Amino acid sequence: MKFSETKLKGAYIIDIEPIEDERGFFARSWCAEEFSAHGLNQRLVQCNISFNRKKGTLRGMHYQAEPYQEAKLVRCTMGAIYDVIIDLRRESPTFKQWVRVELIASNRRTLYVPERFAHGFQTLEDNTEVFYQMSEFHHQEYQRGNRWNDPAFGIVWPISSPSVSPRDRSYPDFEG
Repeated sequence: MKFSETKLKGAYIIDIEPIEDERGFFARSWCAEEFSAHGLNQRLVQCNISFNRKKGTLRGMHYQAEPYQEAKLVRCTMGAIYDVIIDLRRESPTFKQWVRVELIASNRRTLYVPERFAHGFQTLEDNTEVFYQMSEFHHQEYQRGNRWNDPAFGIVWPISSPSVSPRDRSYPDFEG
């Protein structure tokens, strides 16, 4: 696997390194030793799938509050997404900055989202599926979010009129 750190310290794009032959290829997509060597949380306790029927669907910007912060591994298994993370670590030099990565089923790229980051995505194709691996169990009462269009972050989304849930539309302006 090839780990490329983004401008947000601790957030990585992970690309597979396929070993190919006439049958296709084999590649490693997860290794606790390699994650540990990069200082990443290698605990995985839950996997989730998000299926999205329509291009332009926007989900986010979600995170879990203390003491249940979660790291995520995110991969698009069908279709394509514009994936966004926001650094919410107040002590970080990149506090409130965001990074976007296009995750496309055909590129098999994974995004490692550290604890204390908000995460969301917008689908770029109909019938898009996203697969998550989580380091923490879901705790409904610790679920939090930032509004996808909060001016505190200034995220630029590729599709200007997204389909967004009422919950994701209702988050208050960021204070911080």
